[in-house]
Amino acid sequence: MLADIALFLAAAVLIVPLFLRLRLGAVLGYLSAGIAIGPHGLNLIGGTQDVLHFAEFGVVLLLFIVGLELQPSRLWTLRRMVFGLGGAQVAVTGALLFVVVLWIGVDWRAATVAGLGLAMSSTAFVLQMLAERKELATHHGRAAFATLLFQDLAVIPMLALVPLLASSAELDAASGWWQTLKILVAFALVIFSGRYVVHPLMRAVAAVQTPELFTAAALLIVIATALAMDAAGLSMSLGAFLAGMLLSDSEFRHQLQADIEPFKGMLLGLFFIAVGMSADIGLLLADPLLLLELTAGLMLAKASILYVLGRASGLAPAAGRAYAAALAQGGEFAFVLFSVAVGAGVMSPQTAALLVVVVTLSMIATPLLYAAQARVRRPDAAMSYDTIDAPERTVLIAGFGPVGQIIARILRIKRIPFTVLDKDSQQVDFVRRFGNKIFYGDAGRLDLLRAAHADKASLFVLTIPDIEASLQVAGVVRRHFPNLRIFAIAVNRLHALRLMDLGITDVVRRSFFSSLEMSRELLQALGSSEDEARHIVETFREHDEATLKRQQAVAHDEKLFIQTAQDAARELEQLFEQDAKRP
Repeated sequence: MLADIALFLAAAVLIVPLFLRLRLGAVLGYLSAGIAIGPHGLNLIGGTQDVLHFAEFGVVLLLFIVGLELQPSRLWTLRRMVFGLGGAQVAVTGALLFVVVLWIGVDWRAATVAGLGLAMSSTAFVLQMLAERKELATHHGRAAFATLLFQDLAVIPMLALVPLLASSAELDAASGWWQTLKILVAFALVIFSGRYVVHPLMRAVAAVQTPELFTAAALLIVIATALAMDAAGLSMSLGAFLAGMLLSDSEFRHQLQADIEPFKGMLLGLFFIAVGMSADIGLLLADPLLLLELTAGLMLAKASILYVLGRASGLAPAAGRAYAAALAQGGEFAFVLFSVAVGAGVMSPQTAALLVVVVTLSMIATPLLYAAQARVRRPDAAMSYDTIDAPERTVLIAGFGPVGQIIARILRIKRIPFTVLDKDSQQVDFVRRFGNKIFYGDAGRLDLLRAAHADKASLFVLTIPDIEASLQVAGVVRRHFPNLRIFAIAVNRLHALRLMDLGITDVVRRSFFSSLEMSRELLQALGSSEDEARHIVETFREHDEATLKRQQAVAHDEKLFIQTAQDAARELEQLFEQDAKRP
C-alpha cells in the first residue's frame, strides 16, 4: 500500500509540472500520469476501481468548496449572464448531443448522461488558461466564467439524476413516492442541520482554538451531509454542495475553505490519475480515425453553439470566437458523471471508456485551438485601424480603460472636445455600443497621431495600463510633438520615474491618490480628527512627491536609489516627530 502511494506521488510530481510548463493544465497532467502507470500503460499498479472509488471523495470535497464560493448574493448579481447564457449553453448543447448519441443507437438513459456530460467544459482547465493569458477580465473571459459557473451548478442535478435513471425502469408508483419522500426528508435534514446545528457546532469548535479540531469538524460536516444524501439514493456530491451553500455566508467560510483545500487538491488529483488509469488507450490505437472524428465532431458542435449564443448575448465577433474556442472541450465533471453512471448501471463501461478518451483528446486539442483563434483575432488581422476624423483643437486620450473613461465623461460634461484612441478592438466595439465616439488605432503610430491632429491638440492624456506600451507611446509623442503637453497615468513608482525620464512632468500614479484617501479615512476611523488626518496625509503626499523627484536623478544607480529611499523614510519620521512636539 505504501509503495502504491509513493508511485502515485512520484507520477504526479514528475509529470504534472511538465504539463503546467507546457501550459496544458494540471488536469491533463494527472490524466497522463494515470495513463502512464495504469494497466494500459506501464502496468505498474492495479486495482483501478478501488482507487477510483476512494478518490471520488475528492470530487465531494470539490463540490463542497464550490458551494462555499457560490454565495447567493453573488449569484444574484451575475444572474443574467449565469442563468441566461450558461443555462442556454447547457440546455442546447446537452439536447443536441443527446439526440446525436441516441441516433447512434445508445440507450436513452446512457444517451442522457452522455449528452449532459459532454455539454460540460473544464472549469479548472479554462480558468487556468485564461488566467495565464490575463484574459479573465475581458468580455469573452467574463462570459466563459459565467458559463462555467452555471455548469458547476448544473453538475448537482445531473449527479442527482443518475440514480433516478438507474431505478426508473423498475420503480412502481409506491416506490416512486417513497423515493421522493426520502429525497425531501434528506433535503430538509441537511438544511435544518446547516442552520441550527452546524453553525453552533462550528462556533463551539472555533472557541477551543485548536486548528486540527476545526479541520476535523469541517471534514465531519462534509462526510455527514454526503452520507445523508447517499442514504436517500442521491449523489454524495449533492450533499456536500448543499452544506457548502449553507455555510457560504457564515463567518467560517474562508477558514473552512483553507482547511479543506489541501485534502480536495490531493484527492482530486488522485481521482484524475484513477480516470487516466481506466482510460483504454487501446481504443485509440485500435481505431484512431474514429476517435479523432468523434473529438472533432464534439468540439465543432460545441464551438458552433457557443459562438451563436455568445453573439446573441452581445459579444463582438472576435470575443465570440474566443469564447467558443475556450469552452469547446469536454470537462473533468464528465469523468465524474460517467464514473457514477457506470457504477449505477446506467452506462456500459465500454461506452464510458470511449467517451473518456474523446473528452481527454478534446482537452489536449483546446490549447492549440485557442492559440489558432488568438492569431486570427489579433488587432492587425481582425480589423484595420479606423480612419480618424477628429477636430483639430482637441484633447487626445490614448487608452480608454477606467481612467480614460472617467476623464472623457468629465470633459463631455464641460463640452470640451476630445478624441480617443484605443487598440483593443473588443474594447472599441463594446464602448461604441454605448454611443461613445472612439477610434480603433495604435496611439504609438506616428501616422495615426498626425491624422488625429496631435500637432494641433491642446493636451495629450496617456492612460494605457501596459507599461512598455505606455512608454513607447510617450516616446513617440515627445519626439515628434515636443510642444504637446502630456498628462500620464503611471502604474507604479518605477513607471512614473521612466515617464519622468522622458521629460513628462504631469505624471499621476494610478493607485497613489486612492491610497492616500483611504489612509485619511482610516486615520479618522482610528480616532484622529478630520484636520489632523488631512494634515498627515498631505504631509506624506508632499514629501513622497519630492522624494520621487530626487529619486529620478539616481534611478539608474541601485545603491543610491535604495539609500535615497532610506533617507526619505527617516526624514518623514522626523517630520512627524516635530509635528508631535508642537503645542
